[in-house]
Amino acid sequence: MAGAMAAGMVASRRLGDLLTRRLTASNHPGLSISLRLTGSSAQQEASRVALGEAPDHSYESLRVTSVQKHVLHVQLNRPDKRNAMNRVFWREMVECFNKISRDADCRAVVISGAGKMFTAGIDLMDMASDIVQPKGDDVARISWYFRDLITRYQETFTVIEKCPKPVIAAVHGGCIGGGVDLVTACDIRYCAQDAFFQVKEVDMGLAADVGTLQRLPRVIGSQSLVNELAFTARKMMADEALGSGLVSRVFPDKEVMLDAALALAAEISSKSPVAVQGSKVNLLYSRDHSVAEGLNYMASWNMSMLQTQDLMKSVQAATEKKELKSVTFSKL
Repeated sequence: MAGAMAAGMVASRRLGDLLTRRLTASNHPGLSISLRLTGSSAQQEASRVALGEAPDHSYESLRVTSVQKHVLHVQLNRPDKRNAMNRVFWREMVECFNKISRDADCRAVVISGAGKMFTAGIDLMDMASDIVQPKGDDVARISWYFRDLITRYQETFTVIEKCPKPVIAAVHGGCIGGGVDLVTACDIRYCAQDAFFQVKEVDMGLAADVGTLQRLPRVIGSQSLVNELAFTARKMMADEALGSGLVSRVFPDKEVMLDAALALAAEISSKSPVAVQGSKVNLLYSRDHSVAEGLNYMASWNMSMLQTQDLMKSVQAATEKKELKSVTFSKL
């Protein structure tokens, strides 16, 4: 056994040496790459992001803050209206996550609700005219109007799924109607003990149409439970949400939950963005395709991604027993 361990250590060092040579190979003319995993205190100071309101993110219904390096916190920010989703919200979510997708400095996102609850769902008072007074002078034209409206509202949450950066939902209090559509489009879900989830649409006289019926069965894996929730609009409390797999962890209160969600986002953001974002893209592709198709897509993906410098940097950190948060990965 001792001989095997020694051989493994030698092989690990050789791999590290090989990757180091690749990283500094002469087939990159003019490229000089420093492998120092920790910079000077001056460099570290220069790399710190200014915390507070995130630049280029000014909204009525959302508040976006840069809470730590590479991590953005998106809050549903209509606490006086229980974060109900009005017309402005449906538009601003798309704008917000399209910007986040293009933000090379952002590597993870936490989304939560300001005030006493995550969200009460759609703002019926604000949205009523879109439904009660549709545009068009006959059935065909009114139908096309509704189709366009529904498709645009679907994009409000699909844009979260399309965002290559992992999105963590942190839910407290009620997560009602459109809130379930939103969190099922996220990659990871945490909740506080006071949280409950409610597919409320049948109580409003309609079927949920912006993501819940499509994503919830894939999230919790029990069609029977999904059907029960969708047909009855009953509340799913935090412990049941944990047991069903809708959330991965439950916390005593909102503050503890947010701290945990932000810590998780920080941990994710310390990894190679090439590796993390590639994982998200391929997980989503594999969800919607056969195993064979997923493997083929993965092979095509990694035929280029395996050539990243992040691989060499990560392996060197492992061989030198250094934490990944000490490695400087290029923006993506």
